[in-house]
Amino acid sequence: MTAQSAPVDVVDASAATPWRRRVMLRRALLTLVVIVQALVGAYYMASVLPYHGGNLLEQALIGLFTLLFTWITVGFWIGLYGFWLRRIGGDPKSLLRRHADAVLEQTPLARTAIVMPIYNEPVNRTLGGLRTIYRSLESTGQIDQFDFFILSDSREPDVWLSEQAAWQQLCDELGAHGRLFYRRRTLNMNYKSGNVADFLRRWGRSYAYMAVMDADSLMGGDTLLKMVRLMQREPNIGILQSCPTIINAQSLFARVQQFANQVYGPLFSTGLAAMQLGEAAFWGHNAVIRVAPFMRHCGLPHLRGPGLFSGPIASHDFVEAAFMGRAGYEVWLEPELSHSYEESPPSLVDELTRDKRWAKGNLQHLWLMLFERRLRMAHRMAFLNGILSYVASPLWFAFLVLTTIETTRLVLWPPNYFPLQHSPFPLWPEWHPEWAIGLASSVVFLLFFPKLLAIVDVLLSGRRKAHGGFFSLLLSIVTEILVSALLAPIRMLAHTRYVLEAVFNVTLTWAGQNRSDETRWTDALFNQAPGSILAAIWAGFAWWLDPMFFFWSLPVALPLILAAPTSVLLSKVGVGQALRRRRILMVAEEQQGSALLDDLNGHQILPEFGESAVVRAVLDPVMNRVHQATARSHGGGAKHQRLKQLRSRCLEQGPDSLSRAEKNLLLTDRESLSWLHRASWRAPAESYWGRAIDDRIRQVWPVRRDD
Repeated sequence: MTAQSAPVDVVDASAATPWRRRVMLRRALLTLVVIVQALVGAYYMASVLPYHGGNLLEQALIGLFTLLFTWITVGFWIGLYGFWLRRIGGDPKSLLRRHADAVLEQTPLARTAIVMPIYNEPVNRTLGGLRTIYRSLESTGQIDQFDFFILSDSREPDVWLSEQAAWQQLCDELGAHGRLFYRRRTLNMNYKSGNVADFLRRWGRSYAYMAVMDADSLMGGDTLLKMVRLMQREPNIGILQSCPTIINAQSLFARVQQFANQVYGPLFSTGLAAMQLGEAAFWGHNAVIRVAPFMRHCGLPHLRGPGLFSGPIASHDFVEAAFMGRAGYEVWLEPELSHSYEESPPSLVDELTRDKRWAKGNLQHLWLMLFERRLRMAHRMAFLNGILSYVASPLWFAFLVLTTIETTRLVLWPPNYFPLQHSPFPLWPEWHPEWAIGLASSVVFLLFFPKLLAIVDVLLSGRRKAHGGFFSLLLSIVTEILVSALLAPIRMLAHTRYVLEAVFNVTLTWAGQNRSDETRWTDALFNQAPGSILAAIWAGFAWWLDPMFFFWSLPVALPLILAAPTSVLLSKVGVGQALRRRRILMVAEEQQGSALLDDLNGHQILPEFGESAVVRAVLDPVMNRVHQATARSHGGGAKHQRLKQLRSRCLEQGPDSLSRAEKNLLLTDRESLSWLHRASWRAPAESYWGRAIDDRIRQVWPVRRDD
């Protein structure tokens, strides 16, 4: 199959240059105000300290505060700028402003692959989302321009067998044979990026574009059409990134993230897109990619530095955007592309598990930021931004440690009035508590004023009803702020540990993401007990040292002490749904409805079976043939003898007698699947397979107790 792009009007590359001049001006102004504000903050921090930075400890405190203050300041101005742009009707330099809707609708499409890499994910939710995307595209009348690829790296037999069963079910239901494909790699190399690279090597040349989805992605057909047509109109664009909205949240934790994303997200995404324009970052999903330059320029190298900076790149998306930019192509983030969705992890434990992988991947970018040649400065800054999103936590932790040391020194040891030897003039410590209050107030202002602007934006844009009305919105904001305050210290300590583990190159395991389970007390205590104990010791020491210092420590120490019950409570679906019934943390899709969500949640691909997917693959004649069709013949030799031993043991003792690797080997062999199906149906009634057949018959023809 060959990719065939319909002819479109070619846009001259020189026509895109005005946005570069505008974005350079924006970045220069942002840099100026951030530097000025950071210097003012550093000055006041030095003024607050008793010796005004006169010793090494105070200099370290000033340095750490300045870095953290600068980080907060950047976010403040991006949010402020995003609010301004939304009030004037959007960024005049955005990509969508270049083309009228009528022009886009007349633009021919090109062959596009919808690609979904998955790894041990919940099958019904994952492939249910792909089914919804398929049906939405089908409703546009343009489904013939799209093919769908399920790219599995799953290793658990029950999972990948269920994936194959669901794929077959979808092909039958949608009439998608020849359009919906499934491939499972037997060798997991280079994580998700390796899975996509494997697809491109095999089928990439058949498509002009590739739309990459995560396992929890959901996109409307009209949005996908608009994105492909924008790519058609703009041949200089290599990647077009939508701004996914969080939906379908059930637990309290997920609902807080969903509400914050929908209320605060538009300001920050608009401001961020305005500061990036054609040099945006790629977020790895819900994006359309021009395949040819991606294949040519975005192959990921193995890092050849020391420790952490060696081996495969764990976080691929920012790197691919940087390589696309280096090749002369543009990368755009378009926040105004609607009906692009993702989901939040259901609990704090699951979010932190994901962050552990992201922390290592982002820290690896330091090597590329410093040593990779010819990258655009904007993409180097994107690397820095991703690095600081995790390094800010150990910086904050170090600031708290140094503050504790400084307070301890001042309380337990009297001031040295003659730090300079042989000086006849004493050095008097100066205290300015009112300046300290002003400095703390300015930090609080920088953190919370953008949230206030987000509320104003909701009210001015007529979205109040989407969040349940004014009073519901107000209660939701208070709830979100309280939960965020509880989570901030917990995330700080966890990210600090992840950064240290990454620096010392602790082995990273790749795991599928939990998307539904609540957190058990044992898991919460296991994850949070070390931080809680540390916080309790710190708070006790602060009380012994100085009661005022103890009260100062409480906003950090108390959330850490309560981390385990907080983690359990936030994971509760019942609590999240109780607040929803009271119209707290409501979002637009819940108030106004969503055809995509209704389609996703109103259909289950695979019914709940009383048997495992392995047992069904052996016993069910239809599924056995499906799995045979995707299996291979391993031929003769030692492997054939090994397979004969495994299938005999499986028949005599059941599949639980085999290890995961043995099941994977056995169930990917065509001859073994066929042999097991025939032999299991002839097994004695008292054997494992005889009982499994009896259970299967009871599910189909249940026997009444009184018969």
